[in-house]
Amino acid sequence: MTATGGDVTPTSRSAPSKVAASPLHLAACREVDSTGQIDEALGLAEHLRDATWRVDSAAIAPVDAHGGLIVAGMGGSSVGGRLAAGALGPRLRRPLALAMGYEVPPWIGRETLVLCASYSGSTEETLATYDAAKSAGAPRLVSTTGGELAEQARADGVPVIPLPGGFQPRAAVGYALVIALEAARLCGAAPSLRDEIEGAAALAGELAREWGPEGSEENEAKRLARALHGSFPVVTGAGLTASVAYRWKCQINENAETPAFASKLPEHDHNEIVGWAGAERRLSAVFLEDPRAERRVVRRMEVTAEFAGEGAAVVERVCARGETRLERLVSLVLLGDLVSLYMAVLRGVDPVSVHVIDALKERLAGDTP
Repeated sequence: MTATGGDVTPTSRSAPSKVAASPLHLAACREVDSTGQIDEALGLAEHLRDATWRVDSAAIAPVDAHGGLIVAGMGGSSVGGRLAAGALGPRLRRPLALAMGYEVPPWIGRETLVLCASYSGSTEETLATYDAAKSAGAPRLVSTTGGELAEQARADGVPVIPLPGGFQPRAAVGYALVIALEAARLCGAAPSLRDEIEGAAALAGELAREWGPEGSEENEAKRLARALHGSFPVVTGAGLTASVAYRWKCQINENAETPAFASKLPEHDHNEIVGWAGAERRLSAVFLEDPRAERRVVRRMEVTAEFAGEGAAVVERVCARGETRLERLVSLVLLGDLVSLYMAVLRGVDPVSVHVIDALKERLAGDTP
């Protein structure tokens, strides 16, 4: 899956021999991964399929929303909207935007559907956007396991898509993606991708077996984790892969407790490219490539990777797999999730731990008058 064409040959200057020899088989992963986060990642195919059933079971009536769709959420709960926009791409018929904060765009009203996504149902920013959308008279849709958000939605007669409990929010990415795609369909912003969802689920199942802990020690996910270990990854995408680059960054942040950054071409080439000369082998460069991208995008990524190599600890060009846009996007999502989890194992960090986020919430709650 790694592309090595063009002028770049991936290198791994930063990976010490001890790490290169570290096992990433199932037993080694379970020693670190106390709650089975790797198993959740490997269950992506099942999650994609189950999500469609949950949408159907909610019996949501379509709305003709000429203003399009707003996906309001934070962290792992917001990722579905970002990925859905990437999967839909040129097939979008109406706007699809994100609201990641306490407010919704001031222009929304009765012709804009707002999907409020909060896994816990208690995310303060999403509760605020729900109230703002209600005040604006916008039709709403809620995705959650329960909490205050579900209570408010049911009291207001707003449809609730119930999520399964027991996940870390970021591990429910399959649900978040499908629900955002279905919300776009329901409001007239995009066509149905039901056939592509089944194809993406089938591919995810195949790749989970190939890249999982019981797969070869030289499989793509394990190899990339070892290559990136000890550096701070900058993950760059373009078009379809730009949204997945952000997903990789967030997963490496949370699962491996490692600084990581996301970038997007062609904007990267108007500023960040200059910084690679001063990276001093501390940053690694990962380029997520779509084999169906237009030629000028492919060439730009090749040349950008060459310049990044002047200062990067390692340069990796990773190519999506699959036939449809959704399949290719899902392949990269699964790969990035597994890479981040293997990086956690190499660091000896339990990927379930997000103590600093919990501490932050406690500190802020204590500031509330």
